[in-house]
Amino acid sequence: MAEEPDYEALPPNAGTMVNMLAGALAGISEHAVMYPIDSIKTRMQVFSASPVAVYSGVGNAFTRISSTEGMRALWRGVSSVIIGAGPAHALHFGTLEAVRELAGGNRGGNQMFATALAGGSATMVADALMNPFDVIKQRMQIHKSEFRSVLACARHVYRAEGLAAFYVSYPTTIAISIPFNAIQFTVYEHLKHYLNPRHDYSPGTHIVAGGVAGGIAAAVTTPLDVAKTILQTRGTSADPEIRNARGMVDALKIIGSKDGWKGYARGLSPRVLTTVPSTALCWLSYEFFKAAIRSN
Repeated sequence: MAEEPDYEALPPNAGTMVNMLAGALAGISEHAVMYPIDSIKTRMQVFSASPVAVYSGVGNAFTRISSTEGMRALWRGVSSVIIGAGPAHALHFGTLEAVRELAGGNRGGNQMFATALAGGSATMVADALMNPFDVIKQRMQIHKSEFRSVLACARHVYRAEGLAAFYVSYPTTIAISIPFNAIQFTVYEHLKHYLNPRHDYSPGTHIVAGGVAGGIAAAVTTPLDVAKTILQTRGTSADPEIRNARGMVDALKIIGSKDGWKGYARGLSPRVLTTVPSTALCWLSYEFFKAAIRSN
């Protein structure tokens, strides 16, 4: 009997398109499933003057938001993610596979540099597209948000704060995403090869490796994620210092001055709680769609 081919090593004629389509489908799946927890993370990271919008934990936030605003409030802004996540993840995974191939990451042995380079390169391209959608998403997630549609939010932010408001957090996003994706992709690849040395299609392997890799990357980059949230929601704050924050350094100073060292861990638990299953689902979906598309 002929030996079964390694699904990862199948020679796809449309390799880039396969990876981009698989990435787009995986990205939408990842963000949509865990969106309510992401909404809680955003609210926990925002410095609010209202005690009603201050939460002690994920359970406390979920109970209070659902009882006072309804469950729908936890899904507000999800359409922005769905619109942006597909194209952004398509670019991410397309770039990921292309750079990995060019850097020699598909050769045998430990290719740590190539995999880290591929992860970092992919996120710079994807985040350039996703950043405006992420700003809109967080403006819609906050307590008492006035926005009920992506278009209305985008128009308001542009008229009130200009185009720069959609990209004021981009350097911070890159500062988060490059180490996040380099850590995630490197840990994922090493765990995947360790758990599945035969490179068979193994959903369990992709779930475990993806979840562990995402959780580690999320925990390490949480302080910068708090700074990003401060910048992306600054236009909604009544605090002049926050409204005038011009970049990552200003945001980090504000966090330290207002909340001390513990401020840099704001939203850590919902961030990790969101990231572990979402990255597990993302990698599972990516590998599944890649295998399914190639087989057809």
